[in-house]
Amino acid sequence: MSQLPLKGIKVLDLTSVIVGPVATRWLADYGADVIKVEPEGGDLIRTLGGVSSSGRFSPKYLNFNRNKRSLGIDLKHPEAQALMRDLIAQSDIVITNMRHNALVKLGLDYASVSAIRPDVIHCSIVGFDQRGPYAGKPAYDTIVQGASGFADTFARMEGTPRYVPLTITDHIVGFIAVQMVLLALLHRRMTGEGQSIEVPMFENMADFILSEHMGQKVFTGSDGPTGDLRILNPLTQPIRTSDGYICVSANTDKQAFALFDAIDRPDMKTDPRFSSVSARLKNIDLYLSTRDAALARQTSAHWLEIFDRTDVPAMPCHTFESLMADDQLSAVEFFDTLDHPVEGRLTDMRLPNRTSKNWEKPSVPAPDIGQDTDQVLRDLGYPDNRIAALRQAGAVFGRNAEESHNG
Repeated sequence: MSQLPLKGIKVLDLTSVIVGPVATRWLADYGADVIKVEPEGGDLIRTLGGVSSSGRFSPKYLNFNRNKRSLGIDLKHPEAQALMRDLIAQSDIVITNMRHNALVKLGLDYASVSAIRPDVIHCSIVGFDQRGPYAGKPAYDTIVQGASGFADTFARMEGTPRYVPLTITDHIVGFIAVQMVLLALLHRRMTGEGQSIEVPMFENMADFILSEHMGQKVFTGSDGPTGDLRILNPLTQPIRTSDGYICVSANTDKQAFALFDAIDRPDMKTDPRFSSVSARLKNIDLYLSTRDAALARQTSAHWLEIFDRTDVPAMPCHTFESLMADDQLSAVEFFDTLDHPVEGRLTDMRLPNRTSKNWEKPSVPAPDIGQDTDQVLRDLGYPDNRIAALRQAGAVFGRNAEESHNG
């Protein structure tokens, strides 16, 4: 394994739940030393989305917080303030998804943090751009899905708006935050300058949705419709076969014509309603309904074999369970096992991206609440008697690694 690209970069992680922890996990996976700050009781996601046998780790928490260290600290405690200043002084990056007013009260906003470390990169993931009337409003994934038009995509297809059953905006915005932080690191390397970054969920998802579905409104003054009619068609969905579902997407003429041959409808290749991309789009309902009726007559395996042989894009429509048994994931060793000191053997996921420098390290299990408190303070140069005093005062807390292992 080559040296990880973020080795030596210190990240102070003031995030919780999903959007922020997704971002900081990617930084940790590529070598950054991520110190996750947790209050008494820990990150809310520890008890959301399922609970482990110990009651201290949900599956989501385990997935989003590997390769991090946990510092248990009461940020409102007077004796914690000096400790946070020392941490900030040694941090290259501070990431937070707290609301701005809370950051100011705790002295963790950009102005306060940069006064301690001028070249710091301060990334604030917020619900809404702080210049607008929604500044300060609370935001969760479902709130942003509805506000950004995500839920309306289902209304266009089915008549009723609904949420994607996945915290999809949290994941997308988390990835965008990583991108912005890495760009800021590159800028700092070139100029020596730190900076403040604001990553708003609503505006990023508005861009995400409208880049696909602004439609004719791209042309200023147009009264044309919004939305990509092909994507929003109710028949654009997994297709029922005689024994299940498959996913097929034949977009080019070559692909569509191979599909027509496969369903024994070669006449469609010369039918003016289906003989070109634009014609099929114009007659999208008839095109898709003809396809679906044909595929319903044979098994999924039958169609997948034909489509694989004729290079028509198609895949099984997996369940969560069948996805975990997928041959491709097995062949590339997507899954790994991980021994957790509290929860025992876990199924972990390897980094899906490959580099010629092999930037992958063995995963370190997600930490217990404050598991690394003492070591983080020792890294700051605190003697054991001062650490004990901070614990006694209630400014910091947490099990050490041995206590976590013993429950």
